[in-house]
Amino acid sequence: MSDKYQQFQEALGLSFNDHELLEQAFTHRSYINENKGAELAHNERLEFLGDAVLELVVTDFLFKKYNTVPEGTLTAYRSALVRTESISAAARKMGMNDLLKLSKGEAQDEGKARDYILANTFEAFIGAVYLDLGYDAANDVITHNLTETIETIVKEGTWRDAKSYVQEKAQEVYSETPRYELVSAEGPDHDKNFVMAIYFGDKKIAEGSGNSKQKAQQMAADTAIQKEGWDD
Repeated sequence: MSDKYQQFQEALGLSFNDHELLEQAFTHRSYINENKGAELAHNERLEFLGDAVLELVVTDFLFKKYNTVPEGTLTAYRSALVRTESISAAARKMGMNDLLKLSKGEAQDEGKARDYILANTFEAFIGAVYLDLGYDAANDVITHNLTETIETIVKEGTWRDAKSYVQEKAQEVYSETPRYELVSAEGPDHDKNFVMAIYFGDKKIAEGSGNSKQKAQQMAADTAIQKEGWDD
């Protein structure tokens, strides 16, 4: 096992028995495809296991921390914690980006695709910790590196699905169902930027942008919530 993996586990207070399992957690399928003689397997089976462990740990944590919050809101909290953006941010903070085993092509991409790989790697690592060191160790890693962000998520309201919330409030306040219209779509097909506008009736409330229409709509909805003062 190389020094960087040794240092990584030591920084987390862990000591793997199976060092190959630790390295496998960081091995992307593209690396195996490019290095046919590699002895390691890729991390997708570990990711499958880690995903289940992660959901259980996060569910248990939220159930105990927010003992008066209804089921629907707890589900939204959990979704916010385990979404790609949250998990990949935790993975980057832990230094996982420097440990990835990727093909040369994948290694050059530091955009959204890398966030997706990092999120999957975080789950694979949790699966490896669970297999090698047990549930309590996996619980500790998740608690110290991911679930602690829930207070910020709740405070900032980022757990809430903006489109669902703005629809609920618009119907309540204005008896209107929001609608979205495409303002523009610019750039090449592989890197297009969409701008969407949100309307209450005939009144344009806000605009949002993103690399998909769905993301642009979410941004527009979030901006509308802020403009209407519904984010308190």
